[in-house]
Amino acid sequence: MDQLIAAARGDIPADLLFTDAEVFNPFTCSWELTSFGVKDGIVLGTGAYRAHQVHSLKNARVVPGLIDAHVHIESSLLTPHEYAHLVSSHGTTTVIADPHEIANVLGSAGIRYMLAARPALSIDLLIMLPSCVPATPDDQGGAVLNAADLKPFLDMDGVIGIGEMMNVPGVIGNDPEVALKRALSPIVDGHAPLLSDHPLDAYILAGIQSDHECTSAGEARERISRGMYLYLREGSTEQNLKALAEVVSGCTVPRCSFATDDRHADLLAKAGHIDDCIRKAIEYGIDPDEAIQMATLSPAERFRLTDRGALAPGRRADFCVLGKGSPFTVQQTYRGGRPVDAVNREMPPTPHPVRTYACTVPSPNDLKIRTHGPCRVIGLVPGQILTESRLLTPAAGIVPDLEEDLLKIVVCDAYRGSRYGVGLVQGFGFTSGAIATSVAHDAHNIIAVGTSDQEICRAVDLVISAHGALAAVLGERTAVLPLECAGLMSVLPYQQVVADLDIINGLAAEMGGIRDPFMYLSFMGLPVIPHLRITPGGLFDVDMQHRVPLEYIDDDEWTDQKPERKA
Repeated sequence: MDQLIAAARGDIPADLLFTDAEVFNPFTCSWELTSFGVKDGIVLGTGAYRAHQVHSLKNARVVPGLIDAHVHIESSLLTPHEYAHLVSSHGTTTVIADPHEIANVLGSAGIRYMLAARPALSIDLLIMLPSCVPATPDDQGGAVLNAADLKPFLDMDGVIGIGEMMNVPGVIGNDPEVALKRALSPIVDGHAPLLSDHPLDAYILAGIQSDHECTSAGEARERISRGMYLYLREGSTEQNLKALAEVVSGCTVPRCSFATDDRHADLLAKAGHIDDCIRKAIEYGIDPDEAIQMATLSPAERFRLTDRGALAPGRRADFCVLGKGSPFTVQQTYRGGRPVDAVNREMPPTPHPVRTYACTVPSPNDLKIRTHGPCRVIGLVPGQILTESRLLTPAAGIVPDLEEDLLKIVVCDAYRGSRYGVGLVQGFGFTSGAIATSVAHDAHNIIAVGTSDQEICRAVDLVISAHGALAAVLGERTAVLPLECAGLMSVLPYQQVVADLDIINGLAAEMGGIRDPFMYLSFMGLPVIPHLRITPGGLFDVDMQHRVPLEYIDDDEWTDQKPERKA
């Protein structure tokens, strides 16, 4: 500190002086053509400084390093090192990650794996400890983490809070174990899709501070008006930014940030990361300077990160240089005053956790469905991870019913052997073939959808044989992207992962289906997002919080064990 203060006074030289920079100031939403000095990776101030090295930025626009307020790195299908290499090239210097995907598979070992990667990354990876492993008591995965399991992580470098509280009933019911988790940190993220009125009041009163699950402007306004932070999400399938853009104003922007949540490597490589969110925000009517503030200062202040978010005295010299012209295009990214290429060290040879599967490949006989009446059907909603609960009757009582786009969806219990949940889904649009994946939020069982039992079983077999994978089957043709790291992430360089995704998505496209079918499929088993889901135990009604049968009969209520008529 003595050296930094002396350099800030101008008594001793700075390490670096960046000149000819049109610097964005997120405190005032203004731009200034100036210089700024850097020592030990910290900004000293703006204006003239003596320095050991001087770099002209040639009148380029310069903004603070971009921050993702909420993401699951595992959903990119990349290891932390490859993910960091990719997103840092798009101007991102800080990522707030909740590793609950790998924690649901491996428990505490999964969190330790992510933390161990931090020193070699070209971004600053900050961890929000997973609060809901499993997501609900009905969502049995590979681990259970209670407050006592999480507490030892609180003192570890890089851990800054408690991740999204998906157990909404546990929060508003003041469940003792949930309360212990909430009390672990003063920073607690939320997850409350469609929660409103007094239940939302109770959720916020309990100490939950943010939400990234809003899908409408009304829902977003309700949260901001009650003091919550809002993360406007734009992932591969969760595309909420357009609907929420109207809530951003000069008054609300300090409480608004961007989140990518779940974004596959191909979208990151081709469209971008937070830079893509900024471009879309501007397209949807958000003031350009306010959009940049949402990507820099707003998330820094939400997470109490007073060392970043602006190029101001005492803050990290994390910034990106923009290309010429109006679109927000990142030309080069700096972390601590150094180009990220110079910071991007090789990942140490740490072994990646390999996952084994207890389940066996189902036979077509295990997947038979014959029905003679109306059925509950999971309705896929394009651009959302919400589903609809539909009632439809398959033609002749047989599925698949391709004319009605009714396909069979299957979940295999990856942890406890031969248990298969079978249901119906509408919206994938396949006319042939099948796909399967070991990425199935949040328990990460194996989930598959397709037009024939034989192809579904073949796709599941390919996933198990690879110890985790994305797999597509179309007749005799197959495509597989192995996910050797915990069944969630590929160990390949991101460029190869993107190329392999193009191949497997290309085969899926030949089936006639929706774009990004693997990402949609990965959410079909998540029992904390309304309205209807499929689990190894069968269909799960999220609104009613219990399992329901495939066939619909009047207004019967069902228990998990057997159907009983309401008296």
